[in-house]
Amino acid sequence: MRDAAFWGLAVAAVASGVAVFVVDSMARATFALLASFLCVGLVLLLIDLQYLGVLVVLMMIMEMLVMAVFMIMYMMNPAGLMPMTMVHNKRAALAIAAGAFAVLAAGIVLTPWPARTGVPPPDPARALGEAIMGPKMLVMMVIGVAILATMIASVVLATARGRYSADGYSTDGYGADRYGGDR
Repeated sequence: MRDAAFWGLAVAAVASGVAVFVVDSMARATFALLASFLCVGLVLLLIDLQYLGVLVVLMMIMEMLVMAVFMIMYMMNPAGLMPMTMVHNKRAALAIAAGAFAVLAAGIVLTPWPARTGVPPPDPARALGEAIMGPKMLVMMVIGVAILATMIASVVLATARGRYSADGYSTDGYGADRYGGDR
């Protein structure tokens, strides 16, 4: 059952990763990328890398939510749902992607991988957490607060009321409100 879940999530991760470049809108590409990262996070959980799996899931959810908020707030088309091309210069992009894949696959196959020396620590998740976050804990906490402040500010700026008007109407400087009528 575990193997079937692993391969199912692996196929779903690749399929949703491909969908990022196939769909025709920014919003759909964002959600396809989110699905791909969630599948990868679940695969990490399946192979008993709980710390990395939870980290990937939580970070990718927050990243995609921030991206969606900014997309809704700043894009010219409504919420990024209008059709648009996600890949430019398709022939060159395909050639570069195929070449990069070939080089990386050749590197995997042709590299003489070293034999393992030593033994793994008794608690690999704790050792990994200390290795990643140990001296940088304060930096990560500050970055977390900065990201939270950015999300709150983005939502406040994206509301219909705006940041200048208390009554829900924001004038454009010529006496007309944003809905086209005079006050």
